Amino acid sequence: MARSASRFICQSCGAVYPRWQGRCEACDEWNSISEEAVESAPPIGGKAKGTSAAARRGKAVEFVALDGVNQRAPRLKTGMAEVDRVLGGGLVDGSAVLIGGDPGIGKSTLLLQVTAALSRQARVAYVSGEEAIDQVRMRADRLGVKDAAVELAAATSVPDILAAIDRPDGPKVVVIDSIQTMYVDLLDSAPGTVSQVRAAAQELIRVAKRRGVAMLLVGHVTKEGAIAGPRVLEHMVDTVLYFEGERGHPFRILRGVKNRFGPTDEIGVFDMTEQGLQEVKNPSALFLADRQEDVAGAAVFAGIEGSRPMLVEIQALVAPSAYGTPRRAVVGWDSNRLAMLLAVLESRAGLDLAGRDVYLNVAGGLRISEPAADLAVAAAIASALTGEPVPGETVVFGEIGLSGEVRTVGRSDARLKEAAKLGFKRAIAPRRAGEKGGGRTGGGGVRVSEVADVGRLAAVLAGDGPALSRTA
Repeated sequence: MARSASRFICQSCGAVYPRWQGRCEACDEWNSISEEAVESAPPIGGKAKGTSAAARRGKAVEFVALDGVNQRAPRLKTGMAEVDRVLGGGLVDGSAVLIGGDPGIGKSTLLLQVTAALSRQARVAYVSGEEAIDQVRMRADRLGVKDAAVELAAATSVPDILAAIDRPDGPKVVVIDSIQTMYVDLLDSAPGTVSQVRAAAQELIRVAKRRGVAMLLVGHVTKEGAIAGPRVLEHMVDTVLYFEGERGHPFRILRGVKNRFGPTDEIGVFDMTEQGLQEVKNPSALFLADRQEDVAGAAVFAGIEGSRPMLVEIQALVAPSAYGTPRRAVVGWDSNRLAMLLAVLESRAGLDLAGRDVYLNVAGGLRISEPAADLAVAAAIASALTGEPVPGETVVFGEIGLSGEVRTVGRSDARLKEAAKLGFKRAIAPRRAGEKGGGRTGGGGVRVSEVADVGRLAAVLAGDGPALSRTA
């Protein structure tokens, strides 16, 4: 009988230590190391009793040709176009999808609506480890999907769940809500620990691959916004989705950060209503619905999210600082990139921002990560500082370098066509390679003022010049 042993594992990153310590050296988290009991392995150089040499060698793996015929069925449409867009066209048989998000953001609501739509074409099972069956039924009644043929279960034991789905006539889609509540009885650690999360996910994914079941796993997130548990969990699954949104806004963003069967950085936009999540077919019109023209400190950014062009309003406020160190507050953008851009504007464009507080907000709760937003942010800050509004019906996009140059960004035509579709007449954009600058006409008849650097940004915003001239 193997003697019992224990080890100390960080619950944030999964690092293993021989003894307890206050701070994890791998992730710098404090008080995240806990003791877990494990079964010790046989000593090195020894072997288990009654084990033959042939058994120790294992069973030979069977290799097949690369050009074999795939027997799997095509993608399974979820019935929600925004979800299918992020997944790359639908669910793939045998795939494992991990969905993370803040508590109360709507993960369970989204998956219940997806399973209700999928139940029209396939057998679907919803396993809840956090709520009772009556609570799930109450949500289904509120969402108007109580008549859907979804099989419900409240369970947390992984062996019991596998016994129900590991059958030839088992369900084709299984939702596990959530993976942090599942446990494997062979381990002595509590549910939610690194060992339990890793073991439970491994058992569920193994059966999903063998049976061709699409497995949807709900994951909790940490205070930094990353999925809780070991990092290996994101490597084990095929697709990782994040469900984002601000509590004060009804908009929700489903963002794909990993997808073995489709594109990454694709987003789906939803509107949270009393009847559940409603798909948004035209996100640009939704994000700009409450925009007020002729207001200083606001600029419309023409961005790209995945394969979709999207217009969003960027708002800035510049105010005198009451303290020795000015404050920089950012919502929806990278704070480090804002600090870099402020330094460029002060040294290259001559804007006085050293003793002023700068507040930046991306309206609608959307988070922007592409560098093409630099020029729109600079335009909003310059407008807030001078008090002159950005001209109406104008969109802005472009990347700014440390020397003040405005760099070309990809898919400019798609950005301009989206702007023209919503009635915008002018765009401030980077100069195309090989051109000397000036004005040109873009997609949809949008007049483009091409810029080369930020030296005369205020003049271009005021319409005093067709382009920015590069200063020596």
